[in-house]
Amino acid sequence: MKINILTLFPEMFDIFSHSIIGRAREKKIVEIEPINIRDFSLNKHKKVDDYPYGGGAGMVMTPQPLADSIKYCKKNNKGKVIFLGPRGKTFNQELAKELAKEEELIFVCGHYEGIDERVYKYIDLEISLGDFILTGGEMAAIPIIDSILRLKEGVLGKSESFEEESFSDGLLEYPQYTRPEIFEGEAVPEVLLSGHHENIRKWRRLKSLEVTKEKRPDLYNKVKLSKEDLKLLKNKK
Repeated sequence: MKINILTLFPEMFDIFSHSIIGRAREKKIVEIEPINIRDFSLNKHKKVDDYPYGGGAGMVMTPQPLADSIKYCKKNNKGKVIFLGPRGKTFNQELAKELAKEEELIFVCGHYEGIDERVYKYIDLEISLGDFILTGGEMAAIPIIDSILRLKEGVLGKSESFEEESFSDGLLEYPQYTRPEIFEGEAVPEVLLSGHHENIRKWRRLKSLEVTKEKRPDLYNKVKLSKEDLKLLKNKK
């Protein structure tokens, strides 16, 4: 997968040189290239913002550097242009799965009070992390790109998997335990020590349902319960 990130702060994306994504880049599974929007400014001081027409607080990103940087990227990247902004579709795991099918993507990170409205004609999709304010689009781009890339084949190692993680099937993940068997007087559930794979699977499914119902009833209410789910819930101890 090839990703270009249009930003005023390319150094913020050094985070993708580490951990799982860093390994994927070394193996040439993914390519991430931050591009500085400021480099495209025709202003002699490389200015990329100006006062909003009509007055008001703050500054607005000017259209020329943004438009030209997007055009530059499109020469070698035919992917969707994604703007991180408050008017966008709220990001979730389903959207991550959809975007993970793409081979190329371009992310645009806004700043200040936003971007000039005339730049939106270059935007294919706007995404928001939620109803709160961030310092800049970079803060939203990092978790979004990470969640997309870890779904690409080969990014996660053999010991890592996204198939049973939270949100993968609309539910939160079941509780996890590791050694020691007893910690501060609290023991690991016996079923996990039994070696009975089917009982473990059923226990995990039940706990996933229970945790989601308790912590995220909004998610739980959207889940279509199977006959097995109903039986597990009915017979739980």
